[in-house]
Amino acid sequence: METGFCWRAVRVDVIPAPDLAGFGISNHIEENMAARVAHPESIVETDWVAEHLGDDNLALVEVDVDTDAYEQGHVPGAVGWNWTTQLNDTLRRDILNREQMQVLLGESGIARSTTVVLYGDNNNWFATYAFWQLKGFGHRRVKIMNGGRQKWINESKGTSTDVPSPKRRIYRASEADTSIRATRNYVLDVATTRNNIGLVDVRAPAEFSGELLAPANLPQEGSQRGGHIPAAANIPWASAVNESDGTFKSVEELREIYGGRGITPDKEIITYCRIGERSSHSWFVLTQILGYSKVRNYDGSWTEYGSIVGAPIER
Repeated sequence: METGFCWRAVRVDVIPAPDLAGFGISNHIEENMAARVAHPESIVETDWVAEHLGDDNLALVEVDVDTDAYEQGHVPGAVGWNWTTQLNDTLRRDILNREQMQVLLGESGIARSTTVVLYGDNNNWFATYAFWQLKGFGHRRVKIMNGGRQKWINESKGTSTDVPSPKRRIYRASEADTSIRATRNYVLDVATTRNNIGLVDVRAPAEFSGELLAPANLPQEGSQRGGHIPAAANIPWASAVNESDGTFKSVEELREIYGGRGITPDKEIITYCRIGERSSHSWFVLTQILGYSKVRNYDGSWTEYGSIVGAPIER
């Protein structure tokens, strides 16, 4: 895990209220969220996407846990990325390096100036995983569609099975930002020394306790031991979304959820799960919605940490 991409690193009274349309945001993250979200430019609503289908220099990308979902129907014009093969180097068991990211974006018709809207199933697990990687290579115009694939379908906005063939572009990525990724050695150092770094285990309580090695509906595999990294706070990723439609909770609710467990913006924070996708969702919430400035996603997560010989764990 030391090779490849080793990353760098709100009701507020606003007078006058900002015009969010220029950020690609409908005025729905809206009264409930827009004026308070740290980075409103990072979230768009399904209505905004529907209004801008076919816009020049806008790329829609679906990234699903279920890699067959895209073929069953997707937002018209969206390309599909397979997280198992296109967002990971399967030989190195690592995320993409700079050259691989350049190829993926270029083949998807994406240039540095393109606005990319990401969405997917499971409340955007792998959409935020892709967002995290794109941010790591310096793509600035990238957004998450609030509520993801299921909200779009529930609103009967229409899907297509047509697979677009975007014109290939030449993409020049920035050097990797190492400040937003935690590696194995970095996490081991945190786990074995006294420090003020907050660890957030975003898995389900049964995974945190060591009863399960993976989500209950998945094969129980990936690591040699169950449990969690010492001193980690168990704040499941799903705590951050509304059960009714998968959209993000309000800033006040999120501040209470994380701050109430000692995960505050004055600290450096590391999020982890089993393979890095659920923790990227929590990374997104902490950085893009709450505005925490020092957050790393540990993509090796429990699959890696739980198999390290001699690494300290708790149950």
